Amino acid sequence: MKEVVEEGSVNADKQGISSQGKRELVAVEANVQRSSLSRYVTLLFAVACGMSVANIYFAQPLLANLSSEFGINQAIIGILITITQIFYAVGLLLLVPLGDLLNQRRLIIGQMLLSVIALVIVGTASTSVVLFAGMALVGLLAVVTQTIVAFAASMAAPAERGRVVGIVTSGIVIGILLARTFAGLVTDLADWRSVYLLSAALMLLTIGVFFKVLPNVEREVRNLSYPQLLKSVFVLFAQERVLRIRAVLALLIFADFSILWTSLVLPLSAPPISLSHTAIGAFGLAGVAGALGAARAGKLADRGYGQKTTGIALLLLFVSWFFIRYTEQSLIALVIGIVLLDLAVQAVHVTNQSMILSLRPEARSRITAGYMVFYSIGGASGSIAATHTYAHYGWEGVCLLGASVSALAILFWVATRRTKTSRATTDS
Repeated sequence: MKEVVEEGSVNADKQGISSQGKRELVAVEANVQRSSLSRYVTLLFAVACGMSVANIYFAQPLLANLSSEFGINQAIIGILITITQIFYAVGLLLLVPLGDLLNQRRLIIGQMLLSVIALVIVGTASTSVVLFAGMALVGLLAVVTQTIVAFAASMAAPAERGRVVGIVTSGIVIGILLARTFAGLVTDLADWRSVYLLSAALMLLTIGVFFKVLPNVEREVRNLSYPQLLKSVFVLFAQERVLRIRAVLALLIFADFSILWTSLVLPLSAPPISLSHTAIGAFGLAGVAGALGAARAGKLADRGYGQKTTGIALLLLFVSWFFIRYTEQSLIALVIGIVLLDLAVQAVHVTNQSMILSLRPEARSRITAGYMVFYSIGGASGSIAATHTYAHYGWEGVCLLGASVSALAILFWVATRRTKTSRATTDS
């Protein structure tokens, strides 16, 4: 599957650009009809996204190993995760927007090749300085997932864009959920270094396949420098109300996601449950079931049911905490709660992306970058709030926090659901 799509500039008035010309966005149009992405290529995109984002989360169950090998105090080793997340956020702002300026095929393959190098640096690190530098690069380059999402949305036919985005983003969520399980199993079989070296090998294999199947999209972009490209991310937020609304929803749902997954290990590893880390990691499989079920949300968005899907999913998110609350009494209730929560979070996320990626075809990478910054802020905020709440109020407090964030998301959706736009796919 290889095609060349020539994209050129279109009249600024078409996109509603201000007469002052201060808006630094360049619209591009495809001059040939796009064919639908094959299921094989869509699934390949999903796998690549899952593998790339998993690289960020491998370290979480390995912190004790890293602390011991490099002689880093356990009170400090957690900074490694923070550094990775910070550089991921930096990558969202500095690298992802390039998808609207450069050849996306070369950009994706180039970033993945650099990711392989970063993974090898981590897997062969001999000092803590090299380890931290390698992990920073891993976080920075993992944003290739978002470039792939925007690329998949651009290549998909309009009628199936939501379905394609749903499948690809499901790969991201599954990668996040299974990263800890993968890291734990490989470490048990070999050692922690094998986790990163094996991931590097798998990434290299994926790159080889991408060379053969990725379509080639050539762009002719005029009057847009790199600083202007970055500035236009903020301009998009100022001009697109749907983007602002969906970004806030992303912040709230991923905060809820992080509240659960950051703190869940604490009650499960403590008496009276006292599960092993391997058993705790297995609960990620329940989350995968929910994430896979939510892929249908993209199809519903394609049919114009984005708002209704969002409302139902947010209600499920709220209800999930009533099951999760009984974790210490019933692990079955926990599994039900996990499936509902991950189903809801992924359904809203897929719907969000389907709606915002329809706003400005020429700016999909920048829209994705801005949206995902809010997603990351939500994740970081949820993690911090969850650990603090558990320390002071226990599991009941965590569940109350999660339910409160869910309720806030519902109230925000109700207050903004009547938003009308000619560019967004809504069903007010």
